[in-house]
Amino acid sequence: MANSSSYDAVIVGGGHNGLAAAAYLARAGRDVLLLEKLDHAGGAAVSAQAFDGVEARLSRYSYLVSLLPQEIIDDLGLRIRLARRRYSSYTPDPANPGRGLLIDNGDAAATAASFASVGAAASDAAAFERFYAECRKLTGALWPTMTSPLPTRSAARQLAEAAGAGDAWESVVERPVGEAITRRVHSDLVRGVVLTDALIGTFARAGSADLQQNICFLYHLLGGGTGDWDVPIGGMGAVSGELERAAREAGATIVTSAEVTSIRPGGSVGYRHEGRERSASAEWVLSNVAPAVLHSLRNGGAGGPANPNHRREGSQVKVNILLKRLPRLLDRSVSPEAAFGGTFHINETWTQLDDAYLAAEQGMVPDPLPCEIYCHSLTDPSILSPELQASGAHTLTVFGLHVPDRLITAENNDAMRARLQAAVVKSLNSVLAEPIEDLLLTGADETPCIETKTTLDIQRAVGMPRGNIFHGGLDWPFAEDDDPLDTPARRWGVATDDDRILLCGSGARRGGAVSAIGGHNAAMAVLES
Repeated sequence: MANSSSYDAVIVGGGHNGLAAAAYLARAGRDVLLLEKLDHAGGAAVSAQAFDGVEARLSRYSYLVSLLPQEIIDDLGLRIRLARRRYSSYTPDPANPGRGLLIDNGDAAATAASFASVGAAASDAAAFERFYAECRKLTGALWPTMTSPLPTRSAARQLAEAAGAGDAWESVVERPVGEAITRRVHSDLVRGVVLTDALIGTFARAGSADLQQNICFLYHLLGGGTGDWDVPIGGMGAVSGELERAAREAGATIVTSAEVTSIRPGGSVGYRHEGRERSASAEWVLSNVAPAVLHSLRNGGAGGPANPNHRREGSQVKVNILLKRLPRLLDRSVSPEAAFGGTFHINETWTQLDDAYLAAEQGMVPDPLPCEIYCHSLTDPSILSPELQASGAHTLTVFGLHVPDRLITAENNDAMRARLQAAVVKSLNSVLAEPIEDLLLTGADETPCIETKTTLDIQRAVGMPRGNIFHGGLDWPFAEDDDPLDTPARRWGVATDDDRILLCGSGARRGGAVSAIGGHNAAMAVLES
């Protein structure tokens, strides 16, 4: 094969984790080549002008930051600004959409009054706060371990117990989290608010025996030890852009439009670039692609990964919307700015979430479709042009839950995309005082500014198998007591069955979300070897 070259490390995939690994290794003096299939780095952590002729740069796939450690920002000198949102969430009452629960991080009295205004939720206010306070003890104990070698389960439990989080450990790690939710709070609506933290991108029930919902719940509350989800100023592309800058300035070679076609034993990587077949060899190969993709590259596409967790399906529909202004609500006691200022839950009571799961399990699109909305432009209007800002325009990002990949095929994808978009619109309109369709901006071709991404669309665009936003099932952020931890790769949670091939992305043991932790930990394993 022509154009062969040798490096200390070849990184396959230029998502944010791959960029982080490249930056750390290059800063340590290693000769690094990063290969990215797309014509730009950043993977799913990018900003894009999604609508023709409309100057709005949306965080198209990933959108909030919680799990990116300050340690990594400081180590790499990243010029990243994150803005804290005042409001945690707003949830209209499906039984009476003229009222809803607003959780205001800046006003405890207002939050208590909101609980009191929503029927059966009144008695849950104190228990809700106590439960999350106990969870923060657990996450505060575990968060510092995320950029260190893996603790064992027993060691992690000891950290939790030392922090006074023994009960939280039992609720979140040992037993289905649904048990703790139903024991602590009683309102169907409040139970649903808590349960949603366990379900984003995860097809599970509150009582699922494999505890995937528990792991998702823990990761949603783990960031910074507090669980705050912050807005990246300038959009998600600002985060990956800073990681790319750090990697390039440290001396890493980044090649885009370079499709990796094979990874062979001995550190040989084949790839296609500028119409030519090329190869690179290295002492280390770091994989920032999903484990299922890595398996295919190593095995010529044969079979699938042995680890069933690496085959888990995604379970969401993603919709990006650009509005002339925020919509009016049926609940007139809450301003749109407050309601959309945090996470806006729609049709996400405990019962609705479980009914939606059962419908999807039977092959149906849930009706109503549980949805969560996030408005970037309220916190950070810089992603809009000055003209759009002045006009009052806003962005909305919607995640529809319990839409597992099993519902989508290559043959029905177009029809399902339209059907799911209609289901999202219907769900939104159930709590609005005016149709969302009337507020859509239009692009240069007069097309309404709304785009919908199915799991298959996500797989095709950014290479996430089955549209799984975590690259597969999530893992606990600790090793089991009998797991071998006899190599740096195993100690850092980045090992594969080949000692010279490491996971550096969301498929690593502490992967998932925009965190750069997978990239950091893979780089640490290399530098420790």
